[in-house]
Amino acid sequence: MPFKGKYRSQYEMMTAKPVPSLIIQLGLPTMVSMFVTSIYNMADSYFVGQINTSASGATGVVLGLMAILQAVGFMFGHGSGSIISRKLGQKDVENARTIAATGFYSALIAGFFFLIFGGLFVTPLMRLLGSTDTILPYARTYAICILAAAPALVSSCVMNNILRYEGRAFFAMIGLTSGGILNIFLDMLFMQKMGLGIFGAGLATAISQYISWALLLTMFILKKTQTSLNPKYARFKLSILGDIITTGLPSLARQGLASISTMLLNNAAGAYGDAAIAAMSIVNRISMFIFSAVLGIGQGFQPIAGFNYGAKKYSRVRQGFFFTLIFGTISLGIASMAVYFNAGNCIQFFRDDPEVIMIGIPALHAQCLALFIVPFQVCNNMMFQSIGYKFNATFLSSLRNGLCFIPVLLLFSFVWGLTGIQIAQAVADVMTSLICIPFTVSFFAKLPKEEQ
Repeated sequence: MPFKGKYRSQYEMMTAKPVPSLIIQLGLPTMVSMFVTSIYNMADSYFVGQINTSASGATGVVLGLMAILQAVGFMFGHGSGSIISRKLGQKDVENARTIAATGFYSALIAGFFFLIFGGLFVTPLMRLLGSTDTILPYARTYAICILAAAPALVSSCVMNNILRYEGRAFFAMIGLTSGGILNIFLDMLFMQKMGLGIFGAGLATAISQYISWALLLTMFILKKTQTSLNPKYARFKLSILGDIITTGLPSLARQGLASISTMLLNNAAGAYGDAAIAAMSIVNRISMFIFSAVLGIGQGFQPIAGFNYGAKKYSRVRQGFFFTLIFGTISLGIASMAVYFNAGNCIQFFRDDPEVIMIGIPALHAQCLALFIVPFQVCNNMMFQSIGYKFNATFLSSLRNGLCFIPVLLLFSFVWGLTGIQIAQAVADVMTSLICIPFTVSFFAKLPKEEQ
């Protein structure tokens, strides 16, 4: 296929436009998407928190299930997107289309697998994820709705990431934010007006996921992209699937370990009652909301890293890394301090329970302080995954929620009890950032300083 017209203009934008303005251009829509996604997750917590503490704890339990679904979705999404950005940087549109279609239909099939088998074993799954007897009825109801949306949730991750890695973050934002805003209004309708309780929260999430999925798919049907999801481009060959999966392994490791860590956190907190599970669930959602700022700008950097590494414009990769790091640290630092000094009010907003607030404040304080150093690890993870450094990306992405967090949680909860649980994530963040340093130094020492 000749590389001209809109394809050439997109290529020139990704490889020639000043890096800071390009990261802002691509990162702001993603930041908006991340904020809205976090807000509608928080909206579920808010409305469910009006029921009782056990129902509030159920959202924390099901968060582990959503992490599993997102782990698979991001594996196919980031795996496909990373390869696509490098293919487009090399002006190889045909193979980019093959990767896009193969990744999308693989994720769709995986979503139906979760729908069927997750529904059959929902009760033991909820117990495995840390549900207590009092939380279980709420967790089952909420989880069934999430599983019903699994095909849309998993495959939407692929479409969203393909759009981002092509440099079309605005289109991805439209799909995600529309579904997120709809979710909030449906929460109010189903829970407050119709009195459907936690089933209403789950139903609202499921419906909004399918609406978001349809909007993202429309961008491909209207040919707003260089790639295509036409089934004729799909190639379920071992070499293609293997490349997508191994490139996406960092995302699978990151999200999969997030699910395991959530399960262990719920089980550890469960020893101190439903209030502890609810408190840690609320703290994690608030932290994720703050974290979405740096995650959004980091995802704006990803397509730039992939495109320019494929085009051998290495100086732009270096410039993008350090701009993203500085921008992310400043923005995340401001947001973290705002939440730090209002921790009690933030937690009370979701659940006005003195015990939940008392447990949540120290945990939220610790996480706010640690968030200052999180941009460094995020920039490393996203850069290495985007340029195809599979081992580096997989190892580093396994640290925050897994290789560092899980041992710290188990040790600290044993030695210091509830206090250890409250500070475990903050300690894991510090350890993760320290481990990233030699990888960063080594990479930039070997990267050519000028474009080749």
